[in-house]
Amino acid sequence: MSKILIRGAKVLGGEPQDVLIDGELIAAVRTGLSAEGAEVIEADGKVLLPGLVDLHTHLREPGREDSETVLTGTRAAASGGFTAVFAMANTFPVADTAGVVEQVWRLGKESGYCDVRPIGAVTVGLEGKKLAELGAMHDSAAEVSVFSDDGKCVDDAVIMRRALEYVKAFGGVVAQHAQEPRLTEGAQMNEGVVSAELGLGGWPAVAEESIIARDVLLAEHVGSRLHICHLSTAGSVEIIRWAKSRGIQVTAEVCPHHLLLTEEMVRTYNPAYKVNPPLRTERDVRALREALADGTIDIVATDHAPHPHEDKDCEWAAAAMGMVGLETALSVVQETMVETGLLDWAAVADRMSFTPARIGKATGHGRPVAAGEPANLTLVDTAYRGQVDPARFASRSRNTPYEGRELPGRVTHTWLRGKATLMDGKLT
Repeated sequence: MSKILIRGAKVLGGEPQDVLIDGELIAAVRTGLSAEGAEVIEADGKVLLPGLVDLHTHLREPGREDSETVLTGTRAAASGGFTAVFAMANTFPVADTAGVVEQVWRLGKESGYCDVRPIGAVTVGLEGKKLAELGAMHDSAAEVSVFSDDGKCVDDAVIMRRALEYVKAFGGVVAQHAQEPRLTEGAQMNEGVVSAELGLGGWPAVAEESIIARDVLLAEHVGSRLHICHLSTAGSVEIIRWAKSRGIQVTAEVCPHHLLLTEEMVRTYNPAYKVNPPLRTERDVRALREALADGTIDIVATDHAPHPHEDKDCEWAAAAMGMVGLETALSVVQETMVETGLLDWAAVADRMSFTPARIGKATGHGRPVAAGEPANLTLVDTAYRGQVDPARFASRSRNTPYEGRELPGRVTHTWLRGKATLMDGKLT
């Protein structure tokens, strides 16, 4: 494989350095590097980060290839600076057996744009009644270590306890979609003043918080690892903070849209803003930003949820919930966390690469930008500003809440084990 010399990059936002890639590895990181015959990338002023890792992506394949495929989803991931994604289990058929997770894993290897780590379902068919083949999925070629019924909550406390006990045997983690179903029947948006004014069914914060409170206590009782998906309320932040103070093995994620958008957007009745959990209040947004900054919330995860045009181009009540997010995630984090002074780029690398890789056991990802490490890297032009144009997305779907919105930053290059998947903003 050829050598690549990235010249003058601000590694993790620090002082400019040169980075030499030789084959699949980083060969050297220092100033004044040269390499005979190397391809030179002039990176003056750009920030070099470890390849991003998304612990929460919906790739839809098998079964909903009209929304996304593993190929199109991983192309979107590479465009957004990601070198590894964890694919959720709510496919058709559900990824609740070794056979299905291995199929998704193999499709990821064939795509070549980023590594795909399947997430196994907690229960058979996501029905919440019987544990899926957790051990068999872990022992499969896909080496599944994260399990989730995302899209549905594991609301049965006994089933949740058994899942936590089971994954403890091999160091796995259960990622919970915290939504008490009986408190959210008919819910369309956050419960509060705006939902009352609009006449839309309310989705109370306590529906999320009550499940998190229960599950951190179960995790403490079992002594197992728990991860909370798409945390969205100030109350949830306080529960996680309390749990961590007790030494409970819990981690949590926040999605970019919950760091930027509020329930006020729903006044437009634009289904692009319909998402699960719903957009919350300005107070919640502030609490989420502060919690991500202080480490109470561990990571940013996209919850990339592609839908075909017809599932969003309809009245609010009939529209599907979810937003695409892989190609805009880093820009939203730059606007909400970096440009506000809450995080520096080294902390962004922690929240979007180092820590999600550690939680999901993504070997070779989330590694330091240092000699001898795998060359999984992303280069970001942080000075760029431009309007979001979904027509240019690599994703098969276009359901973004940011259409026409100006966002900062643009990923210009992504390398997966030394191989460019994105060059000068274009997929290879």
